[in-house]
Amino acid sequence: MKKLMNSADDFVDEMLDGLVAAHPSLVREERVIRTTQGAKSGKVGIVSGGGSGHLPLFTGYVGRGLLDACAIGDVFAGPSVDSCMAAIRAADSGQGVLRLYGNYGGDRMNFDLAGELLEADGVRTTTVLGTDDIASAGPEDMHKRRGVAGIIYAYKIAGAKAEVGASLDEVTAAAAKAVARCRTIGVALSPCQIPGASKPTFEIGPDEIEMGMGIHGEPGIWRDKLRPADRIADEMLDRLLADPVEHSSKRVSVLVNSLGATPLEELFILYRRIAQQLAGRGLTVVQPLVGHYATSMEMAGCSVSILSLDEELESLLGAPAECPFWRV
Repeated sequence: MKKLMNSADDFVDEMLDGLVAAHPSLVREERVIRTTQGAKSGKVGIVSGGGSGHLPLFTGYVGRGLLDACAIGDVFAGPSVDSCMAAIRAADSGQGVLRLYGNYGGDRMNFDLAGELLEADGVRTTTVLGTDDIASAGPEDMHKRRGVAGIIYAYKIAGAKAEVGASLDEVTAAAAKAVARCRTIGVALSPCQIPGASKPTFEIGPDEIEMGMGIHGEPGIWRDKLRPADRIADEMLDRLLADPVEHSSKRVSVLVNSLGATPLEELFILYRRIAQQLAGRGLTVVQPLVGHYATSMEMAGCSVSILSLDEELESLLGAPAECPFWRV
């Protein structure tokens, strides 16, 4: 696979340099991206982090009403403990910091250690893990599920709650509610390749798809021949709606996300079907999102996320926010 890069070793650092050069609202400090203005006085801080290769996730969501800082690692590799600590410090204004990141072993280990070390210095932190990928574990093992594109709903909800002066416990509870009410499933059509690697992350036939594959190539639910878009959308939606979640209203938000190579045209074909099916089930879609929100390098495929709304979540979802890749 061809890549526009100078060297694999410089891939992440040169990407970060370009990101902040293109977006003056961001500042880079080693492997941390923070807002130009720094921690906002009197506001709870929110940090996230993970491996590179998923833009706009993770660093692209640093901005007003979203993340205050983000730690970033090498491609598909979690950030270091030092980067996690630096991100937490950058977001801390004295009101505490929420650590909001995906449920992956390396991320958990390093963010947990960073939090423990900073707690000793008087920085209060809490943790909420993104666990929206229904293909990675059953409802009885929700704590084992991976965090994928649906985590951006938690970013938005927590960020809006923090902006109105809520306490750390209140911001944490809002993020946890968003995670609990969000479900995601993906489908892969072709693999990606990590810079410097000798082969793609996985192999899949030119006429095949895999339902439920993770954003790093983790095995999915089934692999078979490519099917029409409506059949794929129907199965994804059926699986999402069958997974237990609290529904206190008939209002949902839907995210149709490209994993990298899948174009907007194909995403809108899928969203068209999903919107029709949801309307047929008596559900109203609020603030739909269609585009590149959490990618996997040049992997072809998409994910669909559904957030079940209540009055609080809908209000926070609609609150003003702005980052390089999303504006409300």
